[in-house]
Amino acid sequence: MGILQIVIVLAVLVLLVKPVGTYVYHVFSNEKSRQDRIFGPFEKIIYVLIGLKNRDGMTWKKYALSFLLTNIVLTAVGYLILRLQKYLPFNPSGIDNMEQTLSFNTIISFMTNTNLQHYSGESGVSYFSQMAVITMMMFTSAATGFSVAMAFIRGITSKGETIGNFFEDFVKAHTRIFIPAAVLVTLLLVALQVPLTLNPTLTITTLEGAVQSIAMGPVAALESIKHLGTNGGGFFGVNSAHPFENPNSLTNIVEILSMWTLPAALPYVYGRFAKNRKQGWVVFSAMMTLFLLFLSLIYFSELRGNPAINAMGIDSSQGSMEGKEVRFGIPQSSLFSAVTTAATTGTVNNMHDTLTPLGGLGTLGEMMLNVVFGGKGVGLINMLMYAMLGVFLCGLMVGRTPEFLGRKIEPREMKLIAIAILAHPFIILAPTAIAFLTDLGQGSISNPGSHGITQVLYEYTSSAANNGSGFEGLADNTPFWNMTTGLVMLFGRYISMIAMLAVAGSLVRKQWVPETVGTFRTDNKLFYGILIGTVLIIGALTFLPAIVLGPIAEHLKLG
Repeated sequence: MGILQIVIVLAVLVLLVKPVGTYVYHVFSNEKSRQDRIFGPFEKIIYVLIGLKNRDGMTWKKYALSFLLTNIVLTAVGYLILRLQKYLPFNPSGIDNMEQTLSFNTIISFMTNTNLQHYSGESGVSYFSQMAVITMMMFTSAATGFSVAMAFIRGITSKGETIGNFFEDFVKAHTRIFIPAAVLVTLLLVALQVPLTLNPTLTITTLEGAVQSIAMGPVAALESIKHLGTNGGGFFGVNSAHPFENPNSLTNIVEILSMWTLPAALPYVYGRFAKNRKQGWVVFSAMMTLFLLFLSLIYFSELRGNPAINAMGIDSSQGSMEGKEVRFGIPQSSLFSAVTTAATTGTVNNMHDTLTPLGGLGTLGEMMLNVVFGGKGVGLINMLMYAMLGVFLCGLMVGRTPEFLGRKIEPREMKLIAIAILAHPFIILAPTAIAFLTDLGQGSISNPGSHGITQVLYEYTSSAANNGSGFEGLADNTPFWNMTTGLVMLFGRYISMIAMLAVAGSLVRKQWVPETVGTFRTDNKLFYGILIGTVLIIGALTFLPAIVLGPIAEHLKLG
């Protein structure tokens, strides 16, 4: 039954890929469509309000500068709100202003689509901050990533000289994708008993006669965009394990599909832009194969249970239920964990700190590779980066200048790709080492030995991959962790995005090379295998030593 539950969700996802991908393609192809009649009038008003008179295409430099400046302004406004929330409206619980290093971490976290939370949602931020900062940035950060992904796709597939207009893409991502989808999912969640209210804390009398205060709020509205935008975070401290955020198995499936469908549809969108749908399905298949490998590792590890408990002769036929909600069980908990780290969402419906060592390795591995569907656009960009690397390596082996989608891949592109590939492990492993070498870092580790190594490694991997989930055994709300993870989130978000925009800007200006019998095809089974192999080899070379010290060593000790 557990496998059947997982297969049904996977089947629904695959059925959604083509229609959702087709819709997204029409949004960003800038071709006339029926959508213009519905959304066009509203968008024209927005363009007038923001002073956008010219919607001509931009160079990659102008596109990058536009999205960076937009993010900087939103970050500054959000930081001020968090620092002044005590004096702002919609604060029925009288929550104080957020501490400065925590404010820095929080605002960077939500602007970079990471949503790492070093605070508890119901006690750390007011309703106004939840809506004006947290929820707002869940829209804008997702729209930013989506826009950059579309610009990158245009750059490597089109024959023009520009990659689109950031502000037009940014507006369309809001008006045509995230806002309509968020409204629909919010209504669905409300129908499934997720609360949506501005009323203050609910006070009730328990059966024993005691008085209990229960935190409430606009939960459904945040839940919808936190999953649709692969944001993560949570209205409550325990995230999607809370019965108000995720009350039953049906809401669990809705949340899984909400955070997974758009990233899964992007390879199909890429295939439409490239005028080669088969190529899009090859990329999708590579992503799905990697996902199934990690999902199997998580599911069967949790189903097998804790080796140390099994060795004691204690019945563990139900598997490892520690840290999991009974209403979800191992199948939906494992699937949720695999999807949230694959799509770099960060929302959790179980405690990852209590996963078996190999189960934790599965979630950690997806974030380290950062190509298994990934967040809003970033996963596809990273996978296409590996595709170019694979084409380049194959070209070297046969002594031919490599080509990708009719453009030659030359040293300039490979240098930028190398920067993006090397930056990811560097900003994970270097801070991890610093944390173990300093008292400020070691003082927050709650578990000694290999599990403590995994806690720290997971924290920085989650930050660098803009995932935001945590092992939660780490006492991370300190100036050291707030500042270091904040910087890792910044570098993890913007280094690869800028580098790959530069690659797109370089390729879009190159002359189109006609396909010949010597052209290495990228839409067949051979390339599917090369793509998976390239990802796994690079991942193993960079992260295997750290993994051996953490989850693998812990597993061997338990066995």
